[in-house]
Amino acid sequence: MSKGNALSMPSLAYIIKALLRRKHIEQSSLTQTRLDRCLSTLDLTALGVGSTLGLGIYVLAGEVASRTAGPAVTLSFFVAAVASVFAGLCYAEFGARVPKAGSAYVYSYVTVGELMAFIIGWNLILEYVIGTASVARGYSLYIDALVNGTIQAHFREWMPIDVTGLSAYPDFLAFGITLLLTAMLSIGVKESTRFNSIFTGLNLLVVLFIVIAGSFKADIKNWTIPEDDVPKGHGSGGFMPFGFSGMMAGAATCFYGFIGFDVIATTGEEARNPQRSIPIGIVLSLLLVFLAYFGVSAIQTLMMPYYLQTEELTNGAPLPYVFEHAGWPVAKWIISIGALTGLSTSLLGAMFPLPRVLYSMASDGVIFRFLATVHPKFKTPLLATGVSGVFAGGMAAMFDVKELADMMSIGTLLAYTLVAISVLILRYSDSANKIGLSDSDRLVGDAHEVTPLKDSVDNE
Repeated sequence: MSKGNALSMPSLAYIIKALLRRKHIEQSSLTQTRLDRCLSTLDLTALGVGSTLGLGIYVLAGEVASRTAGPAVTLSFFVAAVASVFAGLCYAEFGARVPKAGSAYVYSYVTVGELMAFIIGWNLILEYVIGTASVARGYSLYIDALVNGTIQAHFREWMPIDVTGLSAYPDFLAFGITLLLTAMLSIGVKESTRFNSIFTGLNLLVVLFIVIAGSFKADIKNWTIPEDDVPKGHGSGGFMPFGFSGMMAGAATCFYGFIGFDVIATTGEEARNPQRSIPIGIVLSLLLVFLAYFGVSAIQTLMMPYYLQTEELTNGAPLPYVFEHAGWPVAKWIISIGALTGLSTSLLGAMFPLPRVLYSMASDGVIFRFLATVHPKFKTPLLATGVSGVFAGGMAAMFDVKELADMMSIGTLLAYTLVAISVLILRYSDSANKIGLSDSDRLVGDAHEVTPLKDSVDNE
């Protein structure tokens, strides 16, 4: 063996060890942070509800009911809620044990290793950027629809874009909305969460209006429609017209209606009492979201036969169509208010975790360290917030993000899966009380000068 080859083996072993090293967090450092610890349990719950309960509450139930589940969409939401709670409990346990910004990135770094943490970190960045761009684009299109497409028509005429993969026109409204919320997130987490709490409250009031007002027009016969009265291609009637398989297929779609609670896990360094507030916030927000989905889907299918709520008949807006069919056209405008508030909180929920993941990765030195800069007055990751907002806004303005939506879903499921695996490793591995790097394994730099979770694990 040549001298060069002999020298390469220790170098290769060193590289592999560096890629697989795990972050070691000292119990005394769990509460240390440069960010502002100002968020209460109520703030976290509102953040989770607002991030999760977006425009989907107004369109998802009708789509699933008409295509795959019928009135059994209520059970689909229940099954999806149970699956989401299991995922949420994994985040809740990690949020209590490792209350740091970064969510799944930090959790995988602590248990699996740096390489997987690096991959999942970039996966989260992709997910949140696409999510922000998608919601901002949807927000813009919804406002444009309220003014009969005037904005879109103007830019299509004066600034058309004829490039494959790009939008047909630059969506400056989506870009402006994104920058506005970026500025809000930059000046203080308390201010942005106060905005979120107000709009989430308005959204929940609209949902409550839908359930209460709709109950006066509900008819139980719409859950027991005979097969002979059901048009061809719409199942066999009754409560479960598409069978058990249709209900479960609907649950798979409904699961995406619960995505967003993981934003709470990124507040580990900004919650006043993260060990208590993060688990309570996750579970409580999922419960409120389930009750909202269950109530709306039940009322919606009781007010009108499920087979009349197809996208072709409702133009993608089943709830306003249902109320208009029931003789209450004014409800359309109330629902529009709810949709706008839901879009606002969804956009904030998509933007909120992105700079925190960047901040956490930059603090560990796995990406550019300047992104870990914290403003001395506002105590927010200012540069990470600005960079992520401008980039996401640019994507919303120039790209048709529909093709990227599937990538966002894949990224979410990957993060959920890895967090669940990490919980198993944390709880049942023989080396669980030695998570992190030994002195001989550490590389130079403060990113890994963190010590073990020994106390929290031993006390389990």
